Amino acid sequence: MGRVFVDISTSLDGYVAGPEQSLQDPLGKGGEDLHRWAFAARAWREAHGFEGGEASVDSDVIEETIARTGATIMGRRMFSGGAGPWADDPKANGWWGDEPPIGHPVFVLTHHDREPLVLGATTFTFVAEGIEAALEQARAAAGEKDVQVAGGAAAVQQYVAAGVVDHLHLHVSPVLLGGGVRLLENLGADPSQLEQVGVLAGSGVAHLHYRVVR
Repeated sequence: MGRVFVDISTSLDGYVAGPEQSLQDPLGKGGEDLHRWAFAARAWREAHGFEGGEASVDSDVIEETIARTGATIMGRRMFSGGAGPWADDPKANGWWGDEPPIGHPVFVLTHHDREPLVLGATTFTFVAEGIEAALEQARAAAGEKDVQVAGGAAAVQQYVAAGVVDHLHLHVSPVLLGGGVRLLENLGADPSQLEQVGVLAGSGVAHLHYRVVR
């Protein structure tokens, strides 16, 4: 059985999205700046169907993450930015169009039942039975590979608080958002302890790897 890991970009002051999120600006004001380190990386561009890009530490980090991941879990807000019944969601098929740059099973946490959605090589399964049910399905789909908890913050917090995350991979951008959606809060009265595994300096980003100590 593979491991469960969180992989997410964050600002230096601890936010994964800026203030004033909307369907037009899903990451909020300044939130897109958290991911600029990835946009120039060759592995990111290849995954998104673009040519070129830099062979760099950042590209290596992305390539390793892609290779190890057998299934992904994400929250409803990360999938579509919506809430409530799916029939009322203007982004009910997600942000990525007909060919999402994922290519493995994705399990979306939701409170509203829905049949699986197949887009290109990616199948999105909507899980309304809670985080444990989503993780059980994701583990089965991933096989010997790892399960990635991709976000947003609420999904990460729930899995960390439940004590089922093995590793945290944080990509810290030198950006101060000053508000928005904070990553590591609501972790309960007895949060997990972390052991530093590695630190890599990328192009305008620090890649931090922690192991969760049981």
